[in-house]
Amino acid sequence: MWHTLVIVCLLWATPPALAAPQTILVVGDSISAAYGMSLEQGWVALWARQLAQSHPDYAVVNASISGETTSGAVRRMPDLLARHSPAVVLIELGGNDGLRGYPIKSFRANLALLANQSREIGAAVVLIRMEIPPNYGSRYTSGFRDSFGLVAEATGSHLAPFLLEGIATEAGLMQGDGIHPTATAQPAMLDNVLPTLMTVLSR
Repeated sequence: MWHTLVIVCLLWATPPALAAPQTILVVGDSISAAYGMSLEQGWVALWARQLAQSHPDYAVVNASISGETTSGAVRRMPDLLARHSPAVVLIELGGNDGLRGYPIKSFRANLALLANQSREIGAAVVLIRMEIPPNYGSRYTSGFRDSFGLVAEATGSHLAPFLLEGIATEAGLMQGDGIHPTATAQPAMLDNVLPTLMTVLSR
C-alpha cells in the first residue's frame, strides 16, 4: 500500500511534458529576408513575436534568402522540409523570377513543385502573391500575376494577398532602389497577409 501511495504522489508531482512547438517555415527572397535592415525588423520577425504571445505552440523558421528564385528554392526545399518538418510552409517567391523574365510556364511549374513537396509531408501551404512592374508587357505581367491563383487552386494551397499592396507605390515606404520596402513598411506588410496566415493556423 505504501509503495502505491509513493507512485501516485510521484505521478501527481511530475508536470506534464510540453509538446514541441509546430514549425512554420518561411521560404522567400529579399522581401522576407529583411533586405537593407536588421532581420529582427522584418515582417517575418514581427509575426514571430506576435505568435510567441498568441500562439506559443508555433515557432517560425525564416529560410528566406536575398536573390532567391523558385529554381533555387526547388533545390533547397527537400532539405528544409526534412530538417524542420513544418506544419505550415509560407512561399514568398517570384519577384526575382519575374524581374529576370523567367518563362511563365517554368515559373508556375516550380511554384507548384514547391507547394506539392510541402503538401506531401502534410504541411499546409500559403502562397504569397507577388507583382512585377508593368514595363514587362501586359502579357507577361498578367501571366505572372495569374500564376499564383492558378497554382494555389491546383495544389490546394492558400493564397495570400500581394505583400506590398499599398506600399510598393509609396516612395516613402520603399528604399532608394524602389524595389525593397523600408523598415517602416514592415508592419503594413504583415497586416496585408495576416488574416490569411491566421486563418490557416486556426484550422
